[in-house]
This record gives sequence, structure tokens and C-alpha cells, in this order.
Amino acid sequence: MTATVGTTTYDAVTVGDRLPELTIPLTRTLIVATALATRDFQDVHHDPALAVERGSKDVFMNILTTNGLVGRCVTDWAGPRASLRRIAVRLGAPNYPGDVMTLTGEVIAKDDGLVTVKVRGANSLGDHVTGTVVVAWTAVGNR
Repeated sequence: MTATVGTTTYDAVTVGDRLPELTIPLTRTLIVATALATRDFQDVHHDPALAVERGSKDVFMNILTTNGLVGRCVTDWAGPRASLRRIAVRLGAPNYPGDVMTLTGEVIAKDDGLVTVKVRGANSLGDHVTGTVVVAWTAVGNR
């Protein structure tokens, strides 16, 4: 997981712009640690035997971690002067240990100081997450 922090400004954004891909190796440590860090103590996120007993093939990533990674994908592109105004996601295929999730994004709207980015996070099973993120920039003359 490496990041290149962007320096994009509102004025420089164009509908159709594509965000750089963010590739996330889905390690067991990432899945368990982030579930616990977000205070999600559901056993399906940290106990493999209980996850299997409940019908899953293994532990899987929780939604709070997914939201954080979606936000990171957008803020890595937008830069430190950007703030996320809204994240709306829909979950699909689970993120299991040993897989890789690739996050992509595309600017789909720009209006009145706000930019809407369509995001997608896919793994070997299909789309793990799809949705939109609304971004605003701060600083006078740099919206």
C-alpha cells in the first residue's frame, strides 16, 4: 500500500478525470486490526473458525474499514486541502485475506465548489464496494 498525495485543486478538476488506482493487499492483519481499531468486535471480522461457522469462508473486512479506504483513495488524489463532504457506498463481494482490492475513481460531477467522484473497489470475487464521494477544497482562490 503506497500513496502518492495529490495537489489537485477544484479549478483543475474536470468531469471525466480518473483517479490513480489504489491497490490494497488484503492481509489477515489488516482485516483484523482495522475491525478492532474501529471497535467492531463482531467475531466474523477476527475469528476464522466462528466466521466459517456463520457461513463465511474466512474473516472479512468490515464496512468502517472499507469507508476509510474509499476516503483514502479520494484524498490521496485530492490532496491536503480537500475535505470529504459525503461518502455513500454499497457493499458487494467480501474482502477476504489473501486477496487484493483495487480502488478506482472517476469525477462524474463538478458544481458550486463540490466535486463528485464515482468509486469502485474490486477484488477477485467482483465489486467489493461501489459508491460516490463528494469533495470540497479549502483556501481562498483554491476552493
